[in-house]
Parts: sequence; structure tokens; C-alpha cells
Amino acid sequence: MFILISSLVSSVRAQSPLEYSVATPRPISPAEGTTTPSAQATQQQNPFLGSVPSRNTGTKLEVSLKDAIDRGLRYNLGLVESSQASADVRAERLRALSALLPQLSAEVRQGYEDISYKEVGLKLPAIPGVRAFASTTGGFGYQDARVGFTQSVYNAELRNQYRARKSDEQASILSVRDSRDVVVFAVGLAYMQVIASVARVETAKAQLASARELDQQTANQVKSEVAPEIDSLRAQVERQSAEQRLRDATNQVEKNKLALARIIGLAVDQEFALSEPLAYHPLSGMTLEAATEQALHSRADLRSAEASMEAAAFTARAEKAQRLPVLSVSADYGGGGANLGSFNQVYTISTNVSVPIYTGGRIRADIQQAQADLARREAEYKDLKGRVSYDVRVAWLDLTASDSAVKV
Repeated sequence: MFILISSLVSSVRAQSPLEYSVATPRPISPAEGTTTPSAQATQQQNPFLGSVPSRNTGTKLEVSLKDAIDRGLRYNLGLVESSQASADVRAERLRALSALLPQLSAEVRQGYEDISYKEVGLKLPAIPGVRAFASTTGGFGYQDARVGFTQSVYNAELRNQYRARKSDEQASILSVRDSRDVVVFAVGLAYMQVIASVARVETAKAQLASARELDQQTANQVKSEVAPEIDSLRAQVERQSAEQRLRDATNQVEKNKLALARIIGLAVDQEFALSEPLAYHPLSGMTLEAATEQALHSRADLRSAEASMEAAAFTARAEKAQRLPVLSVSADYGGGGANLGSFNQVYTISTNVSVPIYTGGRIRADIQQAQADLARREAEYKDLKGRVSYDVRVAWLDLTASDSAVKV
């Protein structure tokens, strides 16, 4: 990536500072990052233009390209958001795994009851000469302490849901890796835009010096009556235009530095200067076909899309598996009695089999929704694969043009 960034320097210098943008899922142009219509809207549109800013150090910093990239990888908002999103997906995978693992619980109860015979359907006949029986058992207490265990033995839905969440986690990891690449690209481009704008300032200064010299020379010629006064007016206008171009170029330098500061997490009032001028290095030893093949195998965004497609396939399988029987076991063991001294051993062991018979079309709807999501992700993956080849070809054309421009 460093070679690619370096090879773009010459072409960036030859272009308007607003003509280049970072190709990301959200189009990026560090020099055009604005707060219109609002800072929050800009942040939502492209978090890679923002950062978690640090404090002003009070001293002027010398920032190299490596320093800028390191700071971007630490403070850039897009990477922070991507990392936190990956943590959310990891939690979903752990939740899906939990449903497959044994569940242990402990329960202690202290109860007081007075059971009515009529409530339980027990009717005691009257015996002549004997006092009638009470209508309730009378109050009594009991204690119960148990350890419970449940385990899913066979549940195809849960197993496929876990596989889907595992693929989602892999996709999120690759997405974070892609976000790191985007940050490196954004920082490198913003760094080059500052260098290019500084070069334009030097060009504007040279043009101003030439315009001033021409203005002075024309003024002397008019004074000596060897040139018409209109030539002096033209020279003055040219000098004033050169002065304005210098002011505009200087202003653009400061704006580009602010854009770089926002991307790498520097305070907006932090003074800094770039310490590493970038030189042009032509790309050699690689062909277009080799570059395309390498991109198709190593681009993190493409591999993330492939993992997301696999997750959607497992989700579709999980929805279909809702029609299959579910087998689980549960057990508990402990003791119970009127008090601790009279505890007796108690336990329960059960096997449960659940078979869906009629769900009102819910399972069919879940399957159709999952299949639609799978079809969408497959289409997105194929489109992204074509986009990767397109990006490589466009970059190759830009490199060829840059190399030609430098030779000229």
C-alpha cells in the first residue's frame, strides 16, 4: 500500500486538491470533509473522516507518514466503530454457543402451605360418632434444595444458528481488517494532499515573484514612455491575481491540515508540520493480471462478504431445521424435608422430545425470509468481486498515467 500511495504523489500534485477522494464503502475526500448540513450528519455519512481527538500538547509536532498512520489506526472513528461492531458480533456468537452447552442451576426453597382438600378434589366421608375431619391439612412448612441440569441433545436449528454466528464473527474480523486498510488509505491520501497543497503554495510564490518583477518592469517602461499605460494595468492585474492565488493556496494548506488532523485524532488547534516529503517511486515487478489475482485473494472486504454469505446460508439451514424434532434432557438432584435434620434424597430425570405439528405458516415465512437474505448476500458478493477487479484496473490506469506524467 505504501508503494501505491507513493506512486500517486506526482499525479495528486498535478490535480486540483478537490479532485481526489478515497475509495471506500463510504466515499471519502479528506479535503472536502465539511460540517454541512451538520457535523453529526457528516460523521454518520463517513466515520473515517472523524476521530476521537486527543488534547493539544502545547508544542508543535513533527508528523511523519508512519506517525500519522499509527495515530489513525488508534484514534480514527471509523476503525473504533468497526471494532465495537465486531465485539457485538462476538457476543452474538457466544450467546449462540451458550444454547448448545449444558445449563446448571441451583435452587433453594422454603415453603409454607395449607392445602385444601376440596381444591385437590379430595372428599372425606363423615363417620358417625366421629368428629368431622378438617377441610384443610393445616399449616406446614418444608425446605427443598436442588441442583438442576439441562442439555440440548439434538437441535439442528441451534447448531446451524451457531455456525451462522461463527461465520458472522469471521466476517466482522475481516471487516475490521478492511477498516484498517481504509484508515491507512485515508491517512496516506490526506497526508499527500497536504504535501501537494504545500507544493502549490511554492508554485504560487514563484508566480507572484514573476508577476511582481513583470509589474515593476512594465512600470519602468511606462515611466520611460516606451510602453503604453495599458500594459502597466495588465501587469498590476496579473500581480494582484497572483497574490490572490497565493492566499487561496495558503488557505487550502490549512484546510488540508485540518482534514488530516481530524482523521488521525489531533486536536483542531494543534500545531504540526509534516516531516516526511514523499518521492515518486514507479511500481515495477507486477502485472495487471497478477495484481487482480492478488486482490481477489487478499482483499479483506471481499473475504468478509464471502463469510457473510456463508452465515446467511447457515441461517437458512437453521430456519429449515425448525421442522425437525428437538431432543433434550433435564435432571435435578437434591434433598427436601420439613427441616434440615429430616432431609430426604429427591431427584428428577426427564427426556423431552418436541415435534412441531402446526405453526400457522411461521416456519415457512422464516425460511422465505432467510432465503431472500441469502440471495441478496450472494448478489452483493458477486458485485463486490467485480468491483475489486474494477478498482484494480482503475488504479492501474492511474499508475500508468502518473508514470507518464512524471516522465514528461
